[in-house]
Amino acid sequence: MLTLTKTTRVFSKPSKRRVHEILRCLDSLGKCFLHRVVLGIETSCDDTAAAVVDDTGQVLGEAIHSQTEVHLKTGGIVPPVAQQLHRENIERIVQQALLASKISPTELSAIATTIKPGLALSLGVGLTFSVQLVNQFKKPFIPIHHMEAHALTIRLTNKVEFPFLVLLISGGHCLLALVRGVSDFLLLGKSLDIAPGDMLDKVARRLSLIKHPECSTMSGGKAIEFLAKRGNRLHFDLRPPMQRAKNCDFSFTGLQHITDKIIMQKEREEGIEKGQVLSSAADIAAAVQHTVACHIAKRTHRALLFCQQRDLLPRNNAILVVSGGVASNFYIRKALEIITNATQCTLLCPPPRLCTDNGVMIAWNGIERLRAGLGILHEVKDIRYEPKCPLGIDISKEVGEAAIKVPSLKMNI
Repeated sequence: MLTLTKTTRVFSKPSKRRVHEILRCLDSLGKCFLHRVVLGIETSCDDTAAAVVDDTGQVLGEAIHSQTEVHLKTGGIVPPVAQQLHRENIERIVQQALLASKISPTELSAIATTIKPGLALSLGVGLTFSVQLVNQFKKPFIPIHHMEAHALTIRLTNKVEFPFLVLLISGGHCLLALVRGVSDFLLLGKSLDIAPGDMLDKVARRLSLIKHPECSTMSGGKAIEFLAKRGNRLHFDLRPPMQRAKNCDFSFTGLQHITDKIIMQKEREEGIEKGQVLSSAADIAAAVQHTVACHIAKRTHRALLFCQQRDLLPRNNAILVVSGGVASNFYIRKALEIITNATQCTLLCPPPRLCTDNGVMIAWNGIERLRAGLGILHEVKDIRYEPKCPLGIDISKEVGEAAIKVPSLKMNI
């Protein structure tokens, strides 16, 4: 038979230092289980977008207002027009995202907003509105680099660990970078003039594709991709730029000028005036798209070889991420698949809706920065937007000095 003996324990009063230690431990423990929720706001160019994302990667709510239809009528983005449209729509878009998420502003962990790079007038609208929200609801503010957000979107949709190579191709940007961390980027190459999306838009305008019945509501790049499916790229002899340059930089202006000359010549041959649709428009679109794809693929191939030679990427299962608006072009994706197969790498692209500018990628970048404890501001009085801003540390000169020869691959797409 067991006999229980009653004992009395005397607890001494803990010291203030001990109390603070216990509170710190509880605070750290609480942070481990904290459900972080971020509102992301994007107005870097011509789309007003907002989204609410939590730290599990769940998109709780999102909304977007596209200005594409307006800018198609003006033949391109007019900054003051884009600014006015952002002003007219930003409050409604943010409210829609919050309502869809069923999260009140008081429950947000932080507000993240694109402040660089982009159109100055557009960036200013997003920043001004965000600062008002931050001050009203006393929330931390996370300034977002637009290109970093594009690069890290893949970590929302796929389990991708650092490091990985990213190719960002859009209407405003074209660059290759090694992503080593949430805010740790090595820039391997960039466009020396215009971006591929801008070039494709200009060719589409020169071809007057907006007057083509099936392309009238499409952006320039989409119209080129659509029409190219019907064309024969071999009807025109276009060669990728920078064939002799052994670096990872890009150039598209020369190709655009050559294309303009071809269009002028065909207009004379067909006896039509500028502004009318050429019978050979599909063939020109196919040739231009193929040449752009080959140029992008070759520079990216060199970047992969450089990273492999320098052991900057894992030897097994190295990853190439392609993001940005032009990443939604499936012809260019197929060209990139050829080089990733040749280098035994994995090609990953976010879903098309997350390749173009959106609020989800901004909110997700905010989550990434909250986790890493990077760039979280509690004072926004002196925050400014930056229309022009580099990405990471530029080592493109080192890449060029390596002079890596890229083996010739057949681009049978």
